[in-house]
Amino acid sequence: MATPTISAIVPAVGPSSGGDLIRLEGDFGARPFVVFGGRPADVVSVRREGQRSVVELRTPIHEPGQVDVEVFNLDSAGAPIPGERAVMPLAYRFERPAIVREADLTRVVRQLLRELKRQVVANVSASVSVDYDDTGTDGPAVIAMAKLPSLVLTGPTLRQNRFYSANAAHYDVVGTPAGLQAVRRKPAMTVDLMFGVTAASSRAAELFNLMGAVATFLNRNRWLELPRDPADVSKGTVRWELDADGDFRTQLASRDDVRVFTCGLVVRGFDVDEGLPLDLTRLVNQPVLETEGLS
Repeated sequence: MATPTISAIVPAVGPSSGGDLIRLEGDFGARPFVVFGGRPADVVSVRREGQRSVVELRTPIHEPGQVDVEVFNLDSAGAPIPGERAVMPLAYRFERPAIVREADLTRVVRQLLRELKRQVVANVSASVSVDYDDTGTDGPAVIAMAKLPSLVLTGPTLRQNRFYSANAAHYDVVGTPAGLQAVRRKPAMTVDLMFGVTAASSRAAELFNLMGAVATFLNRNRWLELPRDPADVSKGTVRWELDADGDFRTQLASRDDVRVFTCGLVVRGFDVDEGLPLDLTRLVNQPVLETEGLS
C-alpha cells in the first residue's frame, strides 16, 4: 500500500466532548488508524466508494482548538506501517458547546411564564426554590413578592417519559461532498418537565379566585406550542402536552397575613436532545461498490 492521502473531512467542526460522527475521505489501507491532535479516534467502518476510501469514525475528547488529523496504515498485527502516514494540518476544530444559544428547555420555561402572565396574573416569576423564608417569621416559607397576588414557578424536574419516547433509531438525510447521506441517530431522551406553582395573596377570597384561574388555565391549555426554529418560521411549530400534576394545597393560617396555595403542572414528551449519531450511510439509490466494516 502506498502512502495514504486525506482529501476531505466532513464535518470539520465538532464538540470538544467528542463522540461526533465524522466522514474521512481519501486513499487508505484496509486498517487505518486515525489521530486527532494526538488522540486516537474510534474507527467505525472502512469502505471503498469508487476510486476513494471512506472512513467513518467518532472523534475523541479534546481541548477546544484547531488540530491536525493524521492517518496511519496498520499491518495485520495492528502496528503502524513505517512511511505509510498522512497528515492534514489544522483540519479539524474542536469547540465547546455554545451555551449562549437559547436551548429549547429555556424557551419552554419562558413560554410557560408568558402564558401564565397573559392568562392568569401579571405578577409571575421563576425561582429555583420556595424554601427560603424572606420574612424570618414562623409563617409559610414563601419568597418575597413585589406585590400580591403573585405566582412563582419552580423547577423543572426532569422525569423520563416512556410513553412518548421513541424506541427505534431514526434517520436524517444530510448533504455531503459525496452526495446525500442518511444519518442514523440514537433515540432522543424524552422526559416530562415537572413544575411547581406557588400562589400567594393577602386575602383568602382573592387566593380562591387565583386558584380557580390557575385551574382554568391548566384545563383549557392542553398544549404548550412554540416555533420549531425561532429563526425560521417556515419550519412550523412543535407542541407538548400540558397538564395538572397532583393536588391543589392551601395554607390559609399565617402570621404574615399571606395566604398561599401550591400545585404542580407537567409538560409531557419533551426531547432533551436529538439523539447521538450512530452511523452514516449512503442512500439506497447510490450504489456502494465495496464495503468493509471494522468492529
